[in-house]
Amino acid sequence: MTTDSGAMTFRQRLIGGRHLVGTFIKTPTVHATEIIGALGFDFVVIDEEHAPFDRAAIDAALLAARAVGTAGFVRVAAATPSNLLSVLDCGATGVLVPHVASAAKAREVAALCRYRGGRRGYSGSPRSAGYGGAKMWSHVGAADAGVTVVAQIEDPEALDEIDAIAAVEGIDALFIGRGDLTCAMGATSNDAPEVRDAVDRIARAARTAGKPVGVFVGGRAEAVWLKEYGASMFVVSSDQGFMRRAAADALAEIGALAAPARAS
Repeated sequence: MTTDSGAMTFRQRLIGGRHLVGTFIKTPTVHATEIIGALGFDFVVIDEEHAPFDRAAIDAALLAARAVGTAGFVRVAAATPSNLLSVLDCGATGVLVPHVASAAKAREVAALCRYRGGRRGYSGSPRSAGYGGAKMWSHVGAADAGVTVVAQIEDPEALDEIDAIAAVEGIDALFIGRGDLTCAMGATSNDAPEVRDAVDRIARAARTAGKPVGVFVGGRAEAVWLKEYGASMFVVSSDQGFMRRAAADALAEIGALAAPARAS
């Protein structure tokens, strides 16, 4: 976790290569975000794509993230204009956009998340604009400077355009979706040679474009080898993963106190 962030925005810290640690939020409540944020995680990723989040639940989770001072991202279910606008209006620090498989898609996503030079729709009424309290151009400037756009690279065809995707202005970072790449490639594991080659190609494209790299890791060992590729934004486990692991440990610890069965 970064401890010297000062007044820097999350986007500035990410672009600056700071070591950032977050987790996925899979449960549509405010409590997991509150707990994880209060522990000091740099960010959370509310997972609309693979968890039962609707707009109201996303709105509440983003408010919880603000309450504890952690950056609230949303992995959107689809990169449509209305969906991206919705989560940004609710005050998301940024978006993690799945299936960015071409430079054209990357340009579309970047434009939908920016006002100036882009196509983000304006309203002064939502949380992002202070519920009407922010001046239009002050809000536009702050939003364009602060909103963080991360493109998830998870399709084999994206590798054919990876240099062009990485170079798109307004795409702040690349997130390597090793699980999806593994499945799509039919690889034996997410560190199989063909997956490692894909990781290397994505990381090299990011370095060339001067963009940071985000990854999902199962633990320290994966984080160590992916950090060697240049990763600095780490998503580890999820609220459900943490709960499952802690519950399993507690059951094993206390269950071990049960009296052994008597031999008949």
